[in-house]
Amino acid sequence: MPMDRMEEGPGRHPTAAMLHPPGASRGHPCLGSTGLGCVLWPLPWPLSSGCACCLPDAAVGQTQEQDPARGRFRRTAQLVCKFIRRIRQEETSTMGTGLRAYSPIFKTKTSAALLNMLVQEGFFNPQQVPAMVRYIYQWLMANQFVEHKLNRTLLYLTKAHPADVVMTLLRMAPSCDRAALTMWNSIMCSPRTAEPALLILLDVLGSWPEHSMCTSDGDKTGVLVLAATVVMWKILNVPCVPHVVTVYFPRLFVHLLFQVFFSTVDMPEEVDTFWTGCQQQYGLAISPNRFAVRTLKSLLCQMQHEDVVVAMERKCGWDTLLCADTHHYAVGLLAREMSGVSISLCSRITRYLLRLLSTQEPCWELPALAFLAEALEFLDLSEHSANRVLQILSRQLQSKCRERHHLALRALLELTDDPSMSEKMWSLTESLAELLWDADGEIVSMTVMLLSFIILENDMLIPSPMALQLVEALLPLFDHDYSQVQLLSILLFRTLVTLPQGKEKKVLKTHLRRSLLPLFFHCHNEDQHVAEASHETLLCALEILKRSDLEKLVKDKELWRFTECLLAENRSRAAEQLRRALPYLRNPQESLRAAAIRFTGMAARHLRWKREDLQFICNTLESMGNDISITVGNLAIQTLYVLQAVERGRYSIFDNLHNQLRRAWRTRPHLSGLSWLRCWSSAES
Repeated sequence: MPMDRMEEGPGRHPTAAMLHPPGASRGHPCLGSTGLGCVLWPLPWPLSSGCACCLPDAAVGQTQEQDPARGRFRRTAQLVCKFIRRIRQEETSTMGTGLRAYSPIFKTKTSAALLNMLVQEGFFNPQQVPAMVRYIYQWLMANQFVEHKLNRTLLYLTKAHPADVVMTLLRMAPSCDRAALTMWNSIMCSPRTAEPALLILLDVLGSWPEHSMCTSDGDKTGVLVLAATVVMWKILNVPCVPHVVTVYFPRLFVHLLFQVFFSTVDMPEEVDTFWTGCQQQYGLAISPNRFAVRTLKSLLCQMQHEDVVVAMERKCGWDTLLCADTHHYAVGLLAREMSGVSISLCSRITRYLLRLLSTQEPCWELPALAFLAEALEFLDLSEHSANRVLQILSRQLQSKCRERHHLALRALLELTDDPSMSEKMWSLTESLAELLWDADGEIVSMTVMLLSFIILENDMLIPSPMALQLVEALLPLFDHDYSQVQLLSILLFRTLVTLPQGKEKKVLKTHLRRSLLPLFFHCHNEDQHVAEASHETLLCALEILKRSDLEKLVKDKELWRFTECLLAENRSRAAEQLRRALPYLRNPQESLRAAAIRFTGMAARHLRWKREDLQFICNTLESMGNDISITVGNLAIQTLYVLQAVERGRYSIFDNLHNQLRRAWRTRPHLSGLSWLRCWSSAES
């Protein structure tokens, strides 16, 4: 019986009632124990008769005469079994050798009607969903102008088994040709199927280079992630973009950025081969990472954020995004541009990034931090969110990557606007203390600011070992290039030196003695805040050292008498003090250079110079005679003259005595008791 006979007249499709007559039982043993028929089509057959599709025509005719209803059922059963066998043949050839030339079964409306009916009546096994999706795809390829004929079946399958439908479609048509695009449009435009299908697409987009998900037929073949990117590009360029894209914009945005990065740094051979095919099919003359950028631009334009696209173009942000070394800078720029047009959207993206960073350590962590550092201020942090953020940033502070340190510190500084965060950040103190030794001045600067926020805003006691560690690290920062760092490090130092007790106090006094000279110099700082903080901290240090004599001089602001006492009490350390003062001769501030020159002149009177040391000091002072400040230049020349005069006087007395003794030896060689002079003279000559 020709299959097209089913098209004669309305209402001729087989129904559930026709397939389930009273007294019928399930099972179709003639189709075998494997294949599509036995598991997909559990049709009813009378227990008393043979298989309807195997009965001879005469027997069928006799049956029809006896029972017209039973005859119609037999004809329907024959048609269905023939349909099943044809599909099974096509499925076998597809699984073995790929798609072949479409047979007549795909060019009949009856086959589509049968599939619609059987799916909607529930006569299918979940294991056969991938096979049915392949059948729909082949039917659409063979019938160009009947795109909506199998819509209901496709949507029913997608709603019931979205993973099977999406993964099968991506495997079967990775380049998203005409038939595949028709199926995707049907799926994404239906409110019932768009969301589950997009969620699976997003899972695929979040992997690289392929995503593996086993479908119900046992197929574990990986799906190339770029295939999902091609699908999204096609969907974003249809006239009516599905509303679900707006709902899941943050995830889609992040995963497309992910695609840009990985298609830049890692292009396996199979991905390259796939992309070559896409270029030939669509006439694309761009690389995969540029294609991902194009898809990202389409997404932003669909969200009516053309201004972001234009701004990134004007600032060369898209090109920067395509370079692995500068990718995270471009992500930060993109975050700034997006926050300028939609804070709520930026906040949604940030929340999704936080979820990703808190559940895993992705390879895309550095760009994610770049976005986070720019957008964290727009995030409403609850107790749970704040803890999650601190956990993520703490992990970055402990890494060995300087860029991660920088971005984590920037993000933490954004949180300092919330006073309640100071106590929560207490756990970061140890990691921040280690960063104070970093060679990057900007990292050190941000670290000091954070420590100031954490320590100065809390009344919590710091353990003595940690306090000593911080005190030691803060000392070099008194001479930092930024006055704000100087001020904060001095204030922190003053707070911390009051904490150590017991045996740690002995170590603390060593650090305090080293701090006296830098604090003295910064009492002359041009920044009034730094000068006042230095003065107060110097008093605090002298009080702990129990030097009431020096403390009184500082209180009376007799700082030069304080310096003279400091040098006079321990001449053996005068040379060390002078070496520590020499860097201040090159300080950018005029007042500090002048103070260093005066200190050098005072220290010289307490030293017995070696000639090479004296020469070095004199050369330094002589070069300072051309200082940009006339006052400093004149002071340097005057100090130079004083040092030279002192040394000439000192050496002239010695030389006169030496010459007199030598003459005495030559004129009175017979005198006894002068043999020691001969030895001394020989050693000198």
